[in-house]
Amino acid sequence: MTPPRRLPRTPNHQIPAKLFDPVAFLANAGVGRTLHRYKSKQTIFSQGDQPDAVFYIQEGRVRVSVLSKFGKEATITLLGPGDFLGEGCIASDQSVRVSTATALSNCSLLRVDRKEMLRTLHGENIFSDIFVAYVVKRYNRTEADLVDQLFNSSEKRLARALLTQARIGKTGKPEAVIPNISQKTLAEMIGTTRQRVNFFMNRFKRLGYIKYNDGLQIHRSLLRVVLHE
Repeated sequence: MTPPRRLPRTPNHQIPAKLFDPVAFLANAGVGRTLHRYKSKQTIFSQGDQPDAVFYIQEGRVRVSVLSKFGKEATITLLGPGDFLGEGCIASDQSVRVSTATALSNCSLLRVDRKEMLRTLHGENIFSDIFVAYVVKRYNRTEADLVDQLFNSSEKRLARALLTQARIGKTGKPEAVIPNISQKTLAEMIGTTRQRVNFFMNRFKRLGYIKYNDGLQIHRSLLRVVLHE
């Protein structure tokens, strides 16, 4: 019996490639990607470590700090869900980590190996667009922080830092409570003393801008401090 002749495959018969899903990529473990959990105050990476991976924060908050050669520590920023961490490793000129990342609360992070991160950025335009937009946003925020440090009072700097952490004034639903953020950390972020932060926090509380209830609650009215000339 003569076997049936196999028809040549045409483009109409081709199985379409599976579309890249950036949400799934950042949510699940896979090739070059592992999920990690960190407890509060646990170090994620340290200044001077080999920069071999990018982290994506799924849950929790992370403090990024630097330590000078004289032993003085400063908080650079606080990051939360949806933020990337350690993204500087994709730059060819970064041979060591320039900062330390510490969990402020129980955290869930996706660790993406540097090679896998670069491969995805080069091969997936959707993900590349998302990542570039994020990096530009972080750059703009850093620039705004510098202007804030140079020209605004410590009271305004503190109000802006609190509003930024609560995501008030930005897209998305603002967070009602900021957990595990100390006055010492806030002082390092805005370049003042813990005593000054304590003074302004008491004032904000007295005016109804903030309150303490299982964490630090920020009211939208705190914007008045930032907007007031």
